[in-house]
Amino acid sequence: MKKQQTFETSLQELEKIVRGLEEGDLSLEDSLKLFEEGVKLSRECQERLNQAERRIEVLLKDENGNPALQTIEAGDLREEKQPKIKKRIVFEDDEDESPF
Repeated sequence: MKKQQTFETSLQELEKIVRGLEEGDLSLEDSLKLFEEGVKLSRECQERLNQAERRIEVLLKDENGNPALQTIEAGDLREEKQPKIKKRIVFEDDEDESPF
């Protein structure tokens, strides 16, 4: 039975996968395997965040010390980070500057 990784370890592994995919040096098959692993890790991380959010909602108390459910917006918990784009595909015959 595989021991479940910590959230931080899973997130680091997911970041490593993203870097590997962004580099673009992998074969299609290896990229697909890595992508599948990344999706799995992403879902696991999201579920852990959802569980943590539910725990926080239960633990919050109002000004009288009574337990009170309060909604926590995702934006309150994290910083916005701009995605990093390492490579861009440009087709010479394509007038559109979009990489897709």
